[in-house]
Amino acid sequence: MHYIKVDEALWASSMLPEGILERWFIASGDTIKAGERIAEVRVEDALHEIVAPAAGRATIVASASAVIEPGSVLAILESQPA
Repeated sequence: MHYIKVDEALWASSMLPEGILERWFIASGDTIKAGERIAEVRVEDALHEIVAPAAGRATIVASASAVIEPGSVLAILESQPA
């Protein structure tokens, strides 16, 4: 199991302590591939894509338009049996 989190490095040059989860490119329960674009977050005026760290079935835990902080968990990724 992997937690899909917002990389704290996105806030390296930010003055604000939070961002917004703009949208999901997947639905909860979807099977995704490693490196697949799954969400988009906004920190200040910059949009950043979130990609899957591994393949598996994603369960979304943060809704679109949610306020997020560095390290926030966006989804849980369960590995699929080989």
